Amino acid sequence: MRFPTKQFTLLSGTALLAAFTPSARAADEPAPETAPPVAQAAGSRTIFTPADFERFAPRNALDMLRQVPGFTIREGEEARGLGQASGNVLVNSQRLSSKSDDIFTQLSRIPASTVERIELVDGAKLDIPGLTGQVANVVARSSSFSGQFRWSPEVRAHYADPRLTNGEISVTGRTGPVEYTISLTNNANRGAAGGPTVITDRTGAVTQTREDVIKANRDEPKLAGRFTIDGPGSSVANINGSFERIPRGFTEHSVRTNADGTVLVRDLDDRSSARNWEIGGDFEFAVGSGRLKLIGLNRQEHEPYSQSVVTTFADGSPAIGDRYAQTGDSAERIARAEYSWKMLGGDWQLAGEGAFNSLRNVAMIATLDGNGKFVDIPFPEGTGGVKEDRYDASLSFSRPLTKDLTLQLIAGAERSMLRQTGATGTQDSLSRSFFRPKGSLSLGWKAGKRLDVSFKLKRSVGQLSFYDFLARRFLDDGNANSGNTDLVPQQDWSAELELNRTFGPLGSTKLRLVGRNVQDYVTVVPIGTNGESIGNVDSAKERQIVSNTTLQFDPLGWKGARLDLNVELTFASLKDPFDPARHIPYGFITERYFEINFRQDFQGTDWAAGGWYEYNRQSLYHRRFELGRDYEGPVFAGLFLEHKDVMGLTVRASANNLLNGRQRWDRQVFDGPRPNAPIQFVETRNRLIGPIFQLSIKGNI
Repeated sequence: MRFPTKQFTLLSGTALLAAFTPSARAADEPAPETAPPVAQAAGSRTIFTPADFERFAPRNALDMLRQVPGFTIREGEEARGLGQASGNVLVNSQRLSSKSDDIFTQLSRIPASTVERIELVDGAKLDIPGLTGQVANVVARSSSFSGQFRWSPEVRAHYADPRLTNGEISVTGRTGPVEYTISLTNNANRGAAGGPTVITDRTGAVTQTREDVIKANRDEPKLAGRFTIDGPGSSVANINGSFERIPRGFTEHSVRTNADGTVLVRDLDDRSSARNWEIGGDFEFAVGSGRLKLIGLNRQEHEPYSQSVVTTFADGSPAIGDRYAQTGDSAERIARAEYSWKMLGGDWQLAGEGAFNSLRNVAMIATLDGNGKFVDIPFPEGTGGVKEDRYDASLSFSRPLTKDLTLQLIAGAERSMLRQTGATGTQDSLSRSFFRPKGSLSLGWKAGKRLDVSFKLKRSVGQLSFYDFLARRFLDDGNANSGNTDLVPQQDWSAELELNRTFGPLGSTKLRLVGRNVQDYVTVVPIGTNGESIGNVDSAKERQIVSNTTLQFDPLGWKGARLDLNVELTFASLKDPFDPARHIPYGFITERYFEINFRQDFQGTDWAAGGWYEYNRQSLYHRRFELGRDYEGPVFAGLFLEHKDVMGLTVRASANNLLNGRQRWDRQVFDGPRPNAPIQFVETRNRLIGPIFQLSIKGNI
């Protein structure tokens, strides 16, 4: 395999540096002995302290939380507005009023030196409505200035451009009553693949062969700040804001040879340059016998996007091509109030929220003329606006029923109004209003010294993408959505059972069983005689089994060894909107997922090494004129070598995709609507990704 000279030098130099540079500690000072994280019970909470993670040399709260035995970070649901809390991570017993940062990003900005402890507790026992199952509360407080940085370059052996701009720098500190965190992040990605695609007709005869090369480059530079202000009195205020640009480009160069020997070249260019900003915050203070929290958020996004396809012919025939372009401007404004108090031996909360979302989109299509220039054509079906005004209210109550059993109840409802405007700005009769009840019942049970059980029954309302109301063209695969003015959010009844079992120093295991019955499930549905678009089907079912297990081998004499096993099985079913006589799975979901991670921290040294293995199986997707499976893998594996103190830095070198996971797409395209139309062609794609080499350098400022 070949490496770009600069990147090969970088990897080689860093490996030599890690191998031969003396540790930053004195030569006669031995590295700390390894010891596995062991939970300490404190009433109904399980406590981990910074000393439990010393063997891993963590740089931030995310590094620490990833090493908690049997715990896997679960992101919150994509909520309508802010809604009730979800996910399974809190910071200082609080959820964060931001929608632009995921929990992984938030945790990575908390220096490990500021973390006092990590608490595991059943969500039903907290006074934060909506949480259930095992929840991690990261308790951190900054008393002085500190900072950290991460740089994660990557090179690939084939096709891809080197990734040199992926990293983050953040500073945290306190000035009087104000604690602050300011960060500059770029989550960059450089992807690529290349290889053959074979097109056959319904008899299996090859009609065309293709040699394709794709490249995907994406950057996400973001400047973000968060400020916590203590006082006056017992009041606390949080203010957060961010600004982000997301330049993204995707190209595909495809050389296509027909069965008769003629050759054509198809070039796809897909790009966008979005930018968004958000400002939000909350203010909590004492009122009467309780506390009132006022929350506000304003988020706006500008998203110009274009996709073009140009085909040239080896025989000199004029080139042909098409272009689709759109510019969307979206906004979300939320105002929420929560009043919490204690009464009748329990915790109460009354909450109200108003959320106002809007999208204005302008779309154009274009065709390549004889002079090689695109001529724009208005596309009124894809131009228009969507607005939703939603008001939500809920009352929650939680209290212990016995010493070991806790109950949480939430009763609520929402009223919303959807309005859609066309290209001319007219509303006509495209206004609809809805009233939907929702809520949940949760139970947390301390079934034994080492066994915790939780159960949750929930009624929820899903979120919509406003772009799905409008028509859209997909030039890369020849599909189109007609747009659907009748689209409504889906509603779920779900039941979740979670069991957490600890084995002391040996580790722990978690089993989560989820059942979900869906009303108005959102998927691709028929529109008109031959159209299709995102729409609703009456009902669908989903069942899920999730298991997370950590085994620590220190008690067995294998010092510093740890194994994590994660399994996720999903069983989903709905009536095929195009063939109601049969049931199909949800499209584009991971039906089977297995992951094994092994880590060895070498006793008395700063070295660690390990590897991972992953298998995934994607579901079939179904449209009106095709069905297929689009996936990567299905297996991936990698190895890493880490030194925790290279002149005060943590350096890790990784080699990934060592089992040759590929980019695959197997699809059947029909000569008319399914299920009665004959097959028009079958496409089989098998592209090489190749090995991926990564370097991670973390340090403190």
